[in-house]
Amino acid sequence: MIQGTVRSISRISALLKDCKSILFITGAGISADSGLPTYRGIGGLYNDKLTEDGMPVEMALAGETLKSHPEITWKYLLQIEKNCRSARFNRAHEVIAQMEKRFERVWVLTQNIDGFHQAAGSRNLIDIHGDMHKLACMGCEWSEEVDDYANIDLPPKCPSCGVAVRPKVVFFGEMLPEDKLVTLERQLRQGFDIYFSVGTTSVFPYISQPILAAKYLGKPTVEINPEDTGISGLVDIKLRMGAAEALDAIWEEYARRPKC
Repeated sequence: MIQGTVRSISRISALLKDCKSILFITGAGISADSGLPTYRGIGGLYNDKLTEDGMPVEMALAGETLKSHPEITWKYLLQIEKNCRSARFNRAHEVIAQMEKRFERVWVLTQNIDGFHQAAGSRNLIDIHGDMHKLACMGCEWSEEVDDYANIDLPPKCPSCGVAVRPKVVFFGEMLPEDKLVTLERQLRQGFDIYFSVGTTSVFPYISQPILAAKYLGKPTVEINPEDTGISGLVDIKLRMGAAEALDAIWEEYARRPKC
């Protein structure tokens, strides 16, 4: 580990000593150490190619496509889920869950739909894009939680009314869930002592805005991401590391510091 990185980790652990509340904003990069591919980008399933149905994956995974051609949307959902099926949460998720037990108030705002934060033990969770393991009927109140899609007929039909079933996730072109936005707004109004952005490119305004607000309020901000993002030039500390390695190192350094 290079000297500058060691100093940054020491600085972060020192900041944590004076903190009571923490916000973690996480994206696909935090699950990369679990072996999960993204559908685009390095190691992505589709990169810049069209799907075999001749459309961008964003169109295949759009809310309108789900309604009109659920068999197409479910075809690519299954491809993505198959690539994630054997994966589990990693050390980064574990550290965040452990921090929730140590500090007075820790919240996670995640874009990921893999359910890893919850599986690792995080309870104060805003999964703003939903959870792929939770299914719901598009015609009635039926819902169910599944471990995976292995035994699902495609496209799945509701056992109660026969209408197509969907995962409780936000597809392209759909609105974010109102209840989760309300929770996020409530927590941001209370504010946090330190803000972490972990493994996200921060392209969506609701993901970058908490970091921008923290900067305006003079609260410390940390980005953990090997690549440059839209907020890299704004944060106080930038760690060019993978999420699991970085958070484990921060947590170990924090544990070594003498308690006041």
